[in-house]
Amino acid sequence: MGILRWRSLVDSQIAKSSAQPLSKLDPEVLTALRLAVYQLGWLSRIPARAAINESVELVKRARKRSAAPFVNAVLRKLAVGVSQANSLEHQISAASAETLAASSAHPFWLVERWIQAYGIDSAFRICQHNQSVPVTAIRLRHPEAEERLRAEGIELAPGVFLDSARRVRQGDITRTAALRAGLCVIQDEASQLVAALVGQGSHVLDCCAAPGGKTLALADHNANAEITAVELHLHRARLLRKLMSALNPATEARARRIRVVNADARSLPFVTKFDRVLADAPCSGTGTLSRNPEIKWRLTPEDLADLAERQFAILRSAMTQVAAGGRLIYSTCSLEKEENEDVIERALAEGSPLQVIDCRTELERLRQEGELIWPELSWLTRGPYLRTLPGVHPCDGFFAAILERT
Repeated sequence: MGILRWRSLVDSQIAKSSAQPLSKLDPEVLTALRLAVYQLGWLSRIPARAAINESVELVKRARKRSAAPFVNAVLRKLAVGVSQANSLEHQISAASAETLAASSAHPFWLVERWIQAYGIDSAFRICQHNQSVPVTAIRLRHPEAEERLRAEGIELAPGVFLDSARRVRQGDITRTAALRAGLCVIQDEASQLVAALVGQGSHVLDCCAAPGGKTLALADHNANAEITAVELHLHRARLLRKLMSALNPATEARARRIRVVNADARSLPFVTKFDRVLADAPCSGTGTLSRNPEIKWRLTPEDLADLAERQFAILRSAMTQVAAGGRLIYSTCSLEKEENEDVIERALAEGSPLQVIDCRTELERLRQEGELIWPELSWLTRGPYLRTLPGVHPCDGFFAAILERT
């Protein structure tokens, strides 16, 4: 994860000590170099000799023995420089878009658009957050969950946004019996908030359901509702069914009310309308780079246009499933306008019977019910939409719009 977060800076250090361009190196050789350079420059407990030796041995085991002397020479040369400077410099600076992108190990095109959309200060905080290990947040699903977790050695702190959320301060929650029993689930607080915005309904549709975190939240928030969860990929639909059936005995009846359907959200096959619809569309994921740093090295500007077309098709299909007086929540974990506001505006421009409802209305409802504990609602919105920014807000970056059929 560290290498993925800092890959461009790691590669720049390798390039300084390598006589060969990085593009000419075999993937196994480059990976071994990256492993050692990250240990040399970013970690303090690994002796330089051990880091170098391990990478040289890795190259040999990858049947690239001829490259072993090259790897050894590059790393020893680099180790001398690191020793003299104590550590590699990776202080993030916001002096300019170019400096911020380079010092925070982000593609320039992403940083440039964040500056244009949110300003240099917010862009700096986004980049800074992306380079840190994110907090693990959980959602409590059972009254005994917190007590059981503490008994298993997990130290918890209150949630920042929601009363049912907790933050893990210490301990490995993935090893707890409470998590395996379904008494709680790991879910970022912004994701929890999006699910809470859906509100109450008797027939609820989750258009893009896997891996199931929001589907489960919808079921918990709507104990007597019929939940329909749609997933495009068959293997993910099967996993989703297993997740729903693996609920603890106290919620087995609820699990039976969750129907998983293998279908394409762009052409939903239902005749019955739903009073609540969630379209949590597949997206670029630029609001989750602290958890998924590989995204920034794979994503291209051209990808955003392709994603927006898919998201528009999903939203347009979801809009046809909303009953009179019902609501549709469209959400992504993207920071990009093309995937969010532009998709909403394009869909409404077609003369839809749905209209945008200000998210603050639902946020105020959640606060009055005691679920939302964040005091300043305007800080969570941008226009009529929910908008969280990583680093600016203590969570992942999410967008959500509420549409109501009149």
